[in-house]
Amino acid sequence: MTRIQEIQQQAISLSVSERARLAADLLEGLPPILDDDDDEGIAEARRRDEEMDKDPAAAITWEQFRRGLGR
Repeated sequence: MTRIQEIQQQAISLSVSERARLAADLLEGLPPILDDDDDEGIAEARRRDEEMDKDPAAAITWEQFRRGLGR
């Protein structure tokens, strides 16, 4: 049995909440998959998020967004 198989077997024996915590910790420890500086969409989302943090009145609701699309 490989090391990863042993770890998987042990992890399966954990409670659901313990497995969720382990999964979150493992994911947190991974390096970023995308280089945010190279992704214009992520950069734009961050810019808009900062804008809404500075001025919450700049945000619109989901319903306002849908109406703006004519739905």
